[in-house]
Amino acid sequence: MPVITCIEDLKRLHKARTPRMFYDYAESGSYSEQTFRENTSDFADIRLRQKVAVDMSNRTTESTMIGMPVAMPVGLAPVGMTGMQHADGEILAARAAEDFGVPFCLSTMSICSIEDVAEHTTKPFMFQLYVLRDQEFLENIINRAKAANCSAMVLTLDLQILGQRHKDLKNGLSAPPKLTLPVMMDLATKWRWGMGMLKTKRRSFGNIVGHAKGVGDMSSLSSWTAEQFDPMLDWDKIAKIRDMWGGKLILKGILDADDARIAADFGADAIVVSNHGGRQQDGALSAIRVLPEIVEAVGDQIEIHMDSGIRSGQDVLKALALGAHSTWIGRAFIHGLGAMGEYGVTRALEVIQKELDTSMALCGERDVKNIGRHDVMLPPNFSGSYR
Repeated sequence: MPVITCIEDLKRLHKARTPRMFYDYAESGSYSEQTFRENTSDFADIRLRQKVAVDMSNRTTESTMIGMPVAMPVGLAPVGMTGMQHADGEILAARAAEDFGVPFCLSTMSICSIEDVAEHTTKPFMFQLYVLRDQEFLENIINRAKAANCSAMVLTLDLQILGQRHKDLKNGLSAPPKLTLPVMMDLATKWRWGMGMLKTKRRSFGNIVGHAKGVGDMSSLSSWTAEQFDPMLDWDKIAKIRDMWGGKLILKGILDADDARIAADFGADAIVVSNHGGRQQDGALSAIRVLPEIVEAVGDQIEIHMDSGIRSGQDVLKALALGAHSTWIGRAFIHGLGAMGEYGVTRALEVIQKELDTSMALCGERDVKNIGRHDVMLPPNFSGSYR
């Protein structure tokens, strides 16, 4: 068993053990990948304020997310095709999150279906929804999430059209992978992944195939998907979805203060400051750089979460210090899953919690809920640059 002390250790194993097209899907952005890179590099501009001679005993990372108790303010974000990083990936990640005491959110574009994940877990998980044109499918999948007792809906707002992701296009990304010569040569070196996939029946998009009209197999899925993302999504449609759902609602993909004000007035339970991990609008500001402006605009009206770029417990601390109530990780847990399956996800969570706990102690904080702006130092014009 390799010694894992940071997310980077899991990332190296993930790259070695998972087919290239799926590793690249996780570890890439759109166009030039500027926003993808700055999502992480901008965290380095934030410095921690160290305190000494303070009582560091009896520390706690426990918090809440939209009223639900959590072991730390970190959730597993919805990631498409998680079940292609490791066989039965969504089930394994959901179980790891449940055991650890943090939320798991299932993507619309998951390999394991809503029903699969519900069958293999004992506590409610969240469900992420893409707004699609097929109204019958939309209503059906919302009802399926209700039937599975999902604890909240995370409505993604920043994927009305698909950003151009060069690596995915060049790799011919598909689930399951098309067996071209380059793909077969790559798969030959990923025997551990291949053995897992041979043992599972879950190799296509479980929420869609067999549920969407005219999509009975993988051959008909790609054309259906290409036409389904709704470019006409607006706040009226979001309101209709909110009313259909009727439960806790999180709006994901907010990157502008004006949009945040609209979302706060809309009555959602939380917003997620996010740029889709740098996979949509390349050239947009990093999520951590935008966060303070959004907190200033709506921080007293709605619970603010953040994702995109978090790779460590120190990143979590910095996001909390700049006003986020909670955070979400995507690639960090995917690296764990691709590296070691369920144990790898657990190890990723342990690493982040340990880093968060140690770093907040050295900042003089014993309770994660007390982390604030006083714990960090920012360079001039960190927020509000490029106006």
